[in-house]
Amino acid sequence: MSVTLDGDKSGSVPDRSGQSTGTPSNKSPKSPQHPQGSQQPQQPQSLARRLLRGPHPESVPWLVGTACAFIGLVDITAGVFPRFRHSRMHSLAEVLPGALGPFAAALSLSAGVLLLLLAHGLKRRKRRAWRATVFLLPVGTVAQFGYRHSLIGALLSLGLLALVVRHRGEFAALPDPRSRWRALANFVVMGAGSIGLGLVIVSVHPHRTIGNPSLSERLEHVLYGLFGVDGPIDYRGMVSGTVGYSLGALGLLTALTTAYLAFRPAHPVAHLTADDERRLRALLDRHGGRDSLGHFALRRDKGVVFSPSGKAAVCYRVVSGVMLASGDPIGDVEAWPGAIERFMDEAKAHSWTPAVMGCSETGGAVWTRETGLDALELGDEAVVDVPDFSLRGRAMRNVRQMVTRIERAGYVTRVRRVGDLSDDEVERIRGAADDWRGTDTERGFSMALGRIGDPADGDSVIATAHRPDEEAPGPYGDLKAVLHFVPWGTDGMSLDLMRRDRSADPGMNELLIVAALGAAPALGVVRVSLNFAMFRSALARGERLGAGPVLRGWRGLLVFLSRWFQIESLYRFNAKFQPRWEPRYVVFRSPGDLPRIGFAAMQAEGFVTLSLPRPLRRLGRTRRHPPGGGRTPGTGPADRRPDPGVRTAREMA
Repeated sequence: MSVTLDGDKSGSVPDRSGQSTGTPSNKSPKSPQHPQGSQQPQQPQSLARRLLRGPHPESVPWLVGTACAFIGLVDITAGVFPRFRHSRMHSLAEVLPGALGPFAAALSLSAGVLLLLLAHGLKRRKRRAWRATVFLLPVGTVAQFGYRHSLIGALLSLGLLALVVRHRGEFAALPDPRSRWRALANFVVMGAGSIGLGLVIVSVHPHRTIGNPSLSERLEHVLYGLFGVDGPIDYRGMVSGTVGYSLGALGLLTALTTAYLAFRPAHPVAHLTADDERRLRALLDRHGGRDSLGHFALRRDKGVVFSPSGKAAVCYRVVSGVMLASGDPIGDVEAWPGAIERFMDEAKAHSWTPAVMGCSETGGAVWTRETGLDALELGDEAVVDVPDFSLRGRAMRNVRQMVTRIERAGYVTRVRRVGDLSDDEVERIRGAADDWRGTDTERGFSMALGRIGDPADGDSVIATAHRPDEEAPGPYGDLKAVLHFVPWGTDGMSLDLMRRDRSADPGMNELLIVAALGAAPALGVVRVSLNFAMFRSALARGERLGAGPVLRGWRGLLVFLSRWFQIESLYRFNAKFQPRWEPRYVVFRSPGDLPRIGFAAMQAEGFVTLSLPRPLRRLGRTRRHPPGGGRTPGTGPADRRPDPGVRTAREMA
């Protein structure tokens, strides 16, 4: 959720050796002007007060989903445990010919497993889940009465069926976008669950088991049974058929659910079309200066909803049932409510959990006023005003000394618009940035563009560090580090990513930031948005003299978490450049949604993902984009001429 200092927008800070560790964080732009007729934004209340409010009243879908899960557990228990299903009628049924008893047990088990899987969909008001439940409840009722002969169990299933049918209007949500990993995840989870439940099935008949089979024999019996084949364990009476049917049913369920998820009709995943991008760029041309995150709305893996007038838009991505928007709406502030209303309508139609990551104070005020959602401060963005920046003074001593030392080591910098680069340079920079990425996956969603050198992004700025005198240049010539900035209106730019060669000297980040700030006036840039520091205010207040025990304890927890997420280090790095801090907020429906929103945000940012191993991806990228090797054109010893983008720390001072 923030810029990766040596990788991507993951909020990592390099250590002395140049290694980096990612952590989710956000950036935040300067707050836009308050819309006319809107209330002044209020300071968000504490999280503790929100938690005291508790969740929203439980709706009918939530109750139906919970009851469905309970009935599913009852059906599973009835199909597995002999004592639970014991009755006089059952004793009589066991001596009757045919396979009605074992078949009913397998049917009860299958219905129970499917009802458990459907419970979550019912809570989310999904229409497909409702249809499947209406079909499965009568099946479970027949199985309950046919094998367990439980009138109470059958009545419970019929009662839930009546409740589901009565409130059918509550279940109208459309399907989620199809995920290619859903089928694989289902196969893994269902396979593991079937093996575990199968071990229970083969072990709950100790008095009917012939011999004393070992754990390995039971596991072998389960694995054979899932494929419909008899295993090494024998039982007395009809128990062998019951176990066989039950294991076969579990294997069949695993295969059918996986096949359904793999080949079901795809509900299209929202993405940015060419027309959407054209309309968004037109809005950014007129209103892009309001939000430093505005240009990141042009990620092509986002969806967009426009206001009825077309003067505002909200970009989003759906992850794990959460509809994530990022930053403020794009466009005219007066049209924001229309775009927000369309966003909420879309979330309601699919029963997605609405959330906004990294909106400004004004944006949070409009979101909460128009939707009834709540807001919580996440942290602060570091914004540097170029006219006020200087390397003079004691506060900038460390940065000044580091940059001077690196320049003396032979490094030079170049800061240019993407449109001024040749195709070969763009390819080399793109290949280097991809190869130097500090993580296995491309991270970023709310504060990362996800591409470098696109012809449509010609106004973006690239700062590069070079070491022309290096004796053995690498595959990317003398290129050693890259910074990429996207436009922030007509007079600003927002940091997108930072990448560097791991063999380069420490301090590449400081060098390139100083170079970018030095070249900013020539580019017409007066403000630069850097990284976002999570919980910056808590870290700053907690270290002050007189801080209370609660605040110090909270700061201590953040410092402890910084061992893995570099929260404090990112704050310290940003503070080096003496920025002004702009707060950013997360907008959510209820405190109970925060864990789910946090997990979805981590997925969107790339911290939780399923992908091919990096060597395989790198092999594919190498075949598509060969690095080219050799020196970058125009940087060899014979072509060392003055470059207008080259600035030194002494010139900055």
